[in-house]
Amino acid sequence: MGYKSLQACINDLEKNGHLIRIKQEVDPYLEMAAIHLRVFEHEGPALLFENVKGSKFPAVSNLFGTLNRSKFMFRDTLEKIKILVDIKGDPAKALKRPFQYLNVAGTALSSLPMRTGKSAPINFGRTSIGELPQIVNWPMDGGPFVTMPQVYTEDPDKPGIMNANLGMYRIQLGGNDYIQDKEVGLHYQLHRGIGVHQTKANAKGQPLKVSIFAGGPPSHPLSAVMPLPEGLSEMTFAGALGNRRFRYFYDEEGYCISADADFVITGTVMPHENKPEGPFGDHLGYYSLTHPFPLMKVSRVYHKKDAIWPFTVVGRPPQEDTSFGALIHEITGAAIPQEIPGLHEINAVDAAGVHPLLFAIGSERYTPYLSGRKPQEILTIANHILGSNQLSLAKYLFICAREDDPSLHVHDISRFIQHMLERLDPASDLHFYTKTTIDTLDYSGSGLNAGSKVAIAVAGEKKRELWKELPAGFSLPRPFSNFKMALPGVLAVESPAFTNEADTEAQISILNEHLKNENLEGLPLMVLCDDAGFTADTINNFVWVTFTRSNPSHDIHGINSFTRHKHWGCNGPVIIDARNKPYHAPPLIKDAAVEARVDQMGAKGGVLHGII
Repeated sequence: MGYKSLQACINDLEKNGHLIRIKQEVDPYLEMAAIHLRVFEHEGPALLFENVKGSKFPAVSNLFGTLNRSKFMFRDTLEKIKILVDIKGDPAKALKRPFQYLNVAGTALSSLPMRTGKSAPINFGRTSIGELPQIVNWPMDGGPFVTMPQVYTEDPDKPGIMNANLGMYRIQLGGNDYIQDKEVGLHYQLHRGIGVHQTKANAKGQPLKVSIFAGGPPSHPLSAVMPLPEGLSEMTFAGALGNRRFRYFYDEEGYCISADADFVITGTVMPHENKPEGPFGDHLGYYSLTHPFPLMKVSRVYHKKDAIWPFTVVGRPPQEDTSFGALIHEITGAAIPQEIPGLHEINAVDAAGVHPLLFAIGSERYTPYLSGRKPQEILTIANHILGSNQLSLAKYLFICAREDDPSLHVHDISRFIQHMLERLDPASDLHFYTKTTIDTLDYSGSGLNAGSKVAIAVAGEKKRELWKELPAGFSLPRPFSNFKMALPGVLAVESPAFTNEADTEAQISILNEHLKNENLEGLPLMVLCDDAGFTADTINNFVWVTFTRSNPSHDIHGINSFTRHKHWGCNGPVIIDARNKPYHAPPLIKDAAVEARVDQMGAKGGVLHGII
């Protein structure tokens, strides 16, 4: 089956026990988000908020809250889509076994977008930005945001839907300096397709037409976040995944309208015209701060009859976008490794905020005639990874050789880190990329989009047995009095609050003087942090603290460190300074009063009793 609308999806989920209705009035300021977060944490159902304070439109969230529910929504097409992706990666498979792939022919035909021929949106009513649900997720957010939009733009040089881009870039509906109902803010990152389109429009000195779709069949928002290869339209993928051709038309102002969307906001982005956007509580678990981003001047706001407003809440992982990622991995499987020779597995670690930490396994075959092996081919693979689409946003890349342990997988975070540390040569295995671009949402660097990367590559036999506990007599000098093993071979060290780089260098010197003559072979990594207990408590805490709060070029130090021929290394433990810095964005903290209200909803007799 293929859903014709968001309402059809909601009806199906409710019928099969995957959705509940919340009939009482709920405040879109923090309260709806708090309920969503609590239900997601308990792996609960999708939520239909029927009575949103201040708006006539109901809202739905947590549609993709579990991988099982996501797979249920696409139960009739998921396996066929995986086959199509497989064929895309290796077309020869279809030639070798043509009859095996006959059953996906109909799914492939659904991928062709269908223009309905309408010249006016006769099935849509008109509304305003202020009448939409004004959902604010976190206390410091700059205003209400659209958190599950599908932002459509066309290539100014090659107009038309087959060369268009559909992406999920957050939209700020109000607040800051935006003129209510007339302006909204667009936030997108450097590598996104919309950025290419705006650059071309700017060069021509013309406005860029933008259509923002919200709602529609669930295949539409999922397609907006799919990492599709260049030249493959998201609209074609949406049709194939939903088993329903993407229907569209153009209104009389020339804007593309998704005929199945619940809402469509149209407008223009003028060349070089920006306004402050943010703050926004984001998926790294911190706020992205206020910065100038493109301004969209609103033309019209359309809505279907009985339209439903979709939203999600992002924050420290895991969240609903984690389930998005799991479903994408389910669909694409080995598609990315097929595009990079020698790459077998890759994982952008969700618990670390996705882009800050990337694990990869590659082949190491450059010198099979030598008994001792070192990283060679995997360094070539690492460079390829860091030059590929969204993978280029990785800040820490850990890569190892498949030949060293064929049973190792990148999704076993603890075991993967231990495999790396068992083989790490800190004198030669860290390769830095300084003064480069990083994720827009990552504030650990030296400025917006500015920071560094490090590829840590290991190959060969184990070099050490990792300490599972500290040996008798181990000590650290004052002021490093509190420390705890976070993982085998990893020590979380509670440290004085960060003040400046000069003080940090002095503190590292104190550690170096105390440890430089010690045998620390079983302890290859130390992490300076603000709270050793919290950092070491869980593997998710460890990767979140360590890799979201450090900038490799500035925050990696080492015992007995050196720089030789422009290569940095050390002959003792690597030290990562993962303390909060004054220039970091603040972490997301929930509102206590709102949390108390949600507690009441979950109490006996409350609307969420038995759910949270």
